Amino acid sequence: MTEHIRKATEKATAVTMAAVDRTLEKVISRKLTVWIVATLLMFNANIESEHWLYLSALYIGGQSVIDAIVKLKNG
Repeated sequence: MTEHIRKATEKATAVTMAAVDRTLEKVISRKLTVWIVATLLMFNANIESEHWLYLSALYIGGQSVIDAIVKLKNG
């Protein structure tokens, strides 16, 4: 019975996360989402400003490269 509840919980979590991901994808970019989360963590003193800078630069820079490659491939 416990295994059944665990599987049901995992499935519900996956469905919920997929819905949240689709909503965020439509509403705001993932780059902005990462920046907002990192900023909230910084203000909440969970990460230091230096780490915030690293997270922001790495994700935005990495995503920009991916966007450029996709644009080149698709014309």
